[in-house]
Amino acid sequence: MVMNKNLLYRSIPKVDVLLEEAEIQELIESYSYDTVLDSIRVELDQLRAYIGTCTDEENAQKRIGELRRRIRRRVEKLHTPNMENVINATGTILHTNLGRAPIGEAHMRHIAAIATGYSNLEYSLQAGKRGERYSHFEDLLCRLTGAEAAMAVNNNAAAVMLVLNTMGKGGEVVVSRGELVEIGGKFRVPDVMEQSGATLVEVGTTNKTHYTDYEAAITEETKALLKVHTSNYRIVGFTESVSVAEMAELAHAKGLPMIEDIGSGVLVDLSKYGLTYEPTVQDSLKNGADVVCFSGDKLLGGPQAGIIVGKKQYIDRMKKNQLTRALRIDKFTAAALEVVLQEYLSEEKALKNIPVLRMMTESLEDVTKRARSLMRMLKNTGADADIHLEACESQIGGGSLPLERIPSMAVTIRPRQITTAELEERMRFLPVPIIGRTINDKILLDVRTVDAGWCKVLAKEWKESRICEKETELIED
Repeated sequence: MVMNKNLLYRSIPKVDVLLEEAEIQELIESYSYDTVLDSIRVELDQLRAYIGTCTDEENAQKRIGELRRRIRRRVEKLHTPNMENVINATGTILHTNLGRAPIGEAHMRHIAAIATGYSNLEYSLQAGKRGERYSHFEDLLCRLTGAEAAMAVNNNAAAVMLVLNTMGKGGEVVVSRGELVEIGGKFRVPDVMEQSGATLVEVGTTNKTHYTDYEAAITEETKALLKVHTSNYRIVGFTESVSVAEMAELAHAKGLPMIEDIGSGVLVDLSKYGLTYEPTVQDSLKNGADVVCFSGDKLLGGPQAGIIVGKKQYIDRMKKNQLTRALRIDKFTAAALEVVLQEYLSEEKALKNIPVLRMMTESLEDVTKRARSLMRMLKNTGADADIHLEACESQIGGGSLPLERIPSMAVTIRPRQITTAELEERMRFLPVPIIGRTINDKILLDVRTVDAGWCKVLAKEWKESRICEKETELIED
């Protein structure tokens, strides 16, 4: 039978009729007239377009019957935040796409208290006058690193630009060719340096740079020597580089400052916990670097920030630089940095209370216990799937310790009624999306990045959604 599309079009309710219906009136009371009206118009346009291309009358009638539900869903979606919690079961601790370093719950409560009221962000309670937003964490950074002064901007690329703009603008900054790295999102260190107004002078080769290369490159135009710690990759084999101490000695002999971009920024010697040694900020300063910059949301385990520490004479100039206003941190970051840095006053507390450090140093035995518990919970949901434990390896991520692999334990799931790809998609559309890895046609949930609380949430979602059943409908078109 040929579809009568004109009849279908005439059966679509008019805008003014829909606006008078009780269900739509409820939406208007809960949200706003304009939002509901716009949603009605969009859904009516989409419905007419669908009917225009549809070849099945039954499907067209069904779509017309769904109109009010679709309007409600569109209105509610407009008022639902797009950014939401996800469960990171990838085993990548600093997962850039999933927000890098998570903040501890106790820390977040303090930040929330600051955010929901007024604070002394730039007000000195002692002096009763305008203060400095760096004052809340500058003394902590100096105490922890041995620096004379400190400040922070919104990320480490901004920190590099501010440092070079302050110390190298209009002159030359010498750096090894092997340290001109590309960071996330195709941002490259030489491009950031160029924006600073300093002229980049490359020395050495990709794999080898000698002391004499730096020495020969210094001219009357040289403003500083720069070392960039290649935290997001490693060159192995026939390599040579110049240490911070050697570069600092050369710079100071020539009356120049020595700058180090240490990248990930770590305040704890990770080699004590079975991980690869990563140069600490303290070591860089002890070895003679005049200014060191690093990220706040990588190995430090704090909020996104570019932290700058070093000699007071240089930090003071940066604070007065006009760029600082454009790059400055907000009250959320200042509050988060303070509470995270306070944890480092006790290394034991830092390892316990900073999620990134806790995940990196947690024993395989404890991870395995949690994985076994999650496996039992998932099996108890009655999911029609093969669920097992499997040894795996976690990684640091976020451009930090690229060669490091940490022994871990995962729960693996291979569904019986649906494909692994379908299960992976359904997991992404749960109320709290679950992001895992797909390996050898099974889902792998690395428990190192899933604490006990999130394991319970994960299992509860599986039980309530009946996620492995063939007829489960989690995604609406």
